[in-house]
Amino acid sequence: MVTQEEILLYIQNIPPAPSVVKQTLDYVRVGDLTKAAKCAEEDPALKLYLKTLVNRPIYGFRNEVSDLSQIFSILGVSTAQQIMYNYLMSLLAPKAWKLFSLDNHAFYDLQASLSRKWEKILKHLQLLNHDTESAITLLPASIIVCDALFAEHKSEVEQLRSVKALDYNTILYRLSKLSLFDVCTEIGTKWEMSPSIIRIVHAASGADSTISGNEKILAQWMHLLLFYELSQSTYVSAGLNEFVEFQIEFVQDIYESFMQVVGNDESNS
Repeated sequence: MVTQEEILLYIQNIPPAPSVVKQTLDYVRVGDLTKAAKCAEEDPALKLYLKTLVNRPIYGFRNEVSDLSQIFSILGVSTAQQIMYNYLMSLLAPKAWKLFSLDNHAFYDLQASLSRKWEKILKHLQLLNHDTESAITLLPASIIVCDALFAEHKSEVEQLRSVKALDYNTILYRLSKLSLFDVCTEIGTKWEMSPSIIRIVHAASGADSTISGNEKILAQWMHLLLFYELSQSTYVSAGLNEFVEFQIEFVQDIYESFMQVVGNDESNS
C-alpha cells in the first residue's frame, strides 16, 4: 500500500516548470500578453495545449481560434494566468489513467468546466483577481495525484473502499498522515504559486479549521464546486464521485446561493 516515503518520492520527482512556460507566465503576471504570446510560440506542446483547451466547447467560440496573440488577447490577464497553471497541471497528467476511467480529453474538459464556473462564482462574490481565479487550477492536481499514487494498488484500494466505504483522500491520510490536498500544497509551492492560492486549495478539503475571512469563503465555494462537478455523469462513470468526503456542515450556509449561481450557468449553457 502507499507509504509516506512513496509520496515524498512522488513530490520530489515532480518536474519544475519548463523555462519557456515560466517565462510566459512571468509576462502574463505583469500584463504583457504580447510578449507572453511570442514566448509561448517557442514551446510546441504549450502552443498545442492552448489551442486545444481554448477551442473546447465549454469556451463557446464558434470559429476555431488558432493564433496565440489572439488567444491571449481574448483570454485577458487573469484567465491567461489561470490557463498557464492549467497547462502545468496537464504536465502531471498520466498518458493512460489507471485508477479512474478518464482520458485526457475528459480531464481537459474538467479543467475548463471548473475554470468557467469558478470565474462566474468569483464575479458573484466580487472577489475576482489574478490569484483567486488561478486558485481553481490546482484542484485537478489532486485527481492526478490520486491516480498516480493508487494506480499500482488498485485492487487493494477498491477492497478497502468496499469494506469501509472510505473515500480516497481518507485512505491516503490514514496510511500516510498526508492528504491529497497536502500533496497539492507541495506541488503549488514547487511551481511558485501564490501562497494565497495554496491556502485556499488546501482548505477546499473542508477539513482546515485555520482558514478565515475571504479565503474561507473561497474554500467553501471551491469545495462545493468540486462535488457539484464530480457529480456529473461523465465523472461518476469515471469513478470520481467518491473522491473526497463531502463536508456538509462546511458548505450548508452557501448551498442555495451556489445553486443559483452555478445552476443558472448550467441552464444558460
